[in-house]
Amino acid sequence: MSRVINPDSAGKERTRLTKGVVLAIRELAHQSEPGAESRDLAAFIAIALAIISETIDVSVVAWEKRDYWVKADKFRMEWAWSGQYAEKMNKAVLNNDWGSVAQVAALTAQKLSKVTVPPGHRLGRPWVGAWNELQKH
Repeated sequence: MSRVINPDSAGKERTRLTKGVVLAIRELAHQSEPGAESRDLAAFIAIALAIISETIDVSVVAWEKRDYWVKADKFRMEWAWSGQYAEKMNKAVLNNDWGSVAQVAALTAQKLSKVTVPPGHRLGRPWVGAWNELQKH
């Protein structure tokens, strides 16, 4: 029996989501006034950060099996902010607190400053419909 390879690993999903968040932050920065698209952008950032936070433990399981506890803990500490920022963004979006949305977006942009998104990316507009998705939860 051959190995089963999962092409959609937690790391790849995290990379895709971080690039999407960077794009959404850039797009949000260009918004002159809060509107429907701004809500979608902020909601997408909140949802994506929550998903990123969930992928952290999945990623470190393999390291923990091999007793790489220090590496696993370091990785968890590097990404601990994602869950906290997701909660803050979620509350800010649902309360229409655009000052807090801008603040969390700026903090997130600082954390993801090393993420590069090429001009010819294929991510599209992943934030479309995110506001409706956020309200369902």
